[in-house]
Amino acid sequence: MNRDSVDWWGPMSAVITPFDAAGNIDAGALEENIDRTFAAGGTGVLVGGCTGEFWSLTHEERCRLYGIGAGCAAGRGTVIAGAGSVTVAETVSLARAAQDAGCDAALILPPYFIRLNDDEIFEHFREVDAAISFPIVLYNIPGNAGNAITPELAVRLAELDNVVAIKESAGDWNNFYATLIAVREQLRVFCGPSSIYGVPAVAAGADGFIDLFPNVWLPGSVDLFHAASDGRLDEARSLQETGRRLTDLFTSGGRSLYPATKAAMARLGFAAGDPRPPLRPVTGRSLEELHAGLAELKIA
Repeated sequence: MNRDSVDWWGPMSAVITPFDAAGNIDAGALEENIDRTFAAGGTGVLVGGCTGEFWSLTHEERCRLYGIGAGCAAGRGTVIAGAGSVTVAETVSLARAAQDAGCDAALILPPYFIRLNDDEIFEHFREVDAAISFPIVLYNIPGNAGNAITPELAVRLAELDNVVAIKESAGDWNNFYATLIAVREQLRVFCGPSSIYGVPAVAAGADGFIDLFPNVWLPGSVDLFHAASDGRLDEARSLQETGRRLTDLFTSGGRSLYPATKAAMARLGFAAGDPRPPLRPVTGRSLEELHAGLAELKIA
């Protein structure tokens, strides 16, 4: 397999995992969020990724998300399942569950917490790749995982049989662009932090976005891709500015991305529930500032 084995493109939503008052997965709320994404022109969804708080979910809950996502999408777009784990066995099990559920690919990041060298990371992916027959999207998010898929390592991983794409979420333009140049002939390259540099990413040749902001910013986060792709530069620049300001709002004043996303969804009237510990809901002055910022940006 390679980039030509799939037809994925455009703006996709890394959807949250909504929880009900008892702390259980709220399937109806997840389906509503997926429906909103596709109704706004999104081309796919990622379930059970970082935005989906995968680290807080049991194996069974992660597998359940795959079924909800694939069932709700019903052929309307790409469904990617977050299947990364520390061990090869668990990663393979999750990837197979995603395939059985009807998802289109498994998103796999390097093993996390323990520091690894490039050869160790490569061997992890090689063993996973050898055990499945299912498209793999590499996931580079070293700020969270602690281990990076460098452009040089991405070139090596692109040779594995099932690797067809990479979600580049390092948050570093130089690393993103170097990766794009290195592997775009073999892999589809998706920009994670599209709210920060989505417009230049499209101009450079990115195939699409996989970002959390479609949870709260529709159709703007989808329009950002199309405005850049179609060459409507004034519109694209304006949308990029909004995305940048949203990112700053969600990551300042004691706030972090995932709790702020759920708090913003609640402000918009969308069911999201609280994040799971160790994350905590946004409260007090931080919540008031978030609401004021959303109003200033004319989002809520």
